[in-house]
This record gives sequence, C-alpha cells and structure tokens, in this order.
Amino acid sequence: MKYKSRRKLSLVILIIGLPLYIIAAVLVMSFFPRLNLFVELFVYVFLGVIWALPFKFIFKGIGQVEKPET
Repeated sequence: MKYKSRRKLSLVILIIGLPLYIIAAVLVMSFFPRLNLFVELFVYVFLGVIWALPFKFIFKGIGQVEKPET
C-alpha cells in the first residue's frame, strides 16, 4: 500500500473508527455488572491496546517524512 493511501486510511480509522470502537466498548461494558476497579481498569487498557493491532501495518511509519518513490 502506498504511503499516501496509508496516511488517508489511518486518518479515517482514527477519526471515524476509533470513536465508534470506544462507544461500542463502553456499551458492551455497561451490560456487565460493576467490576472491581482494577479488573475494570485492566479490561479498558486491554481494549485500548487491542484495537490497534489489526491496523499495525497501516500506522507503521505514518509520522515520518514521506520518502520519494524510486
């Protein structure tokens, strides 16, 4: 995938996908009874990290200066 298309796709993921994921995670967690504070913190940290794993190849190198294509 080219740099520019990865950059645009990463913006779409961050602007649209991430808020939708946050809403879904909070909605799912609201169905469960109130957990212990540390368990709930662990679940939210886990959900906060796990969302980015499928998109690792898209986000990798996005913050760097664009290299000219040869």
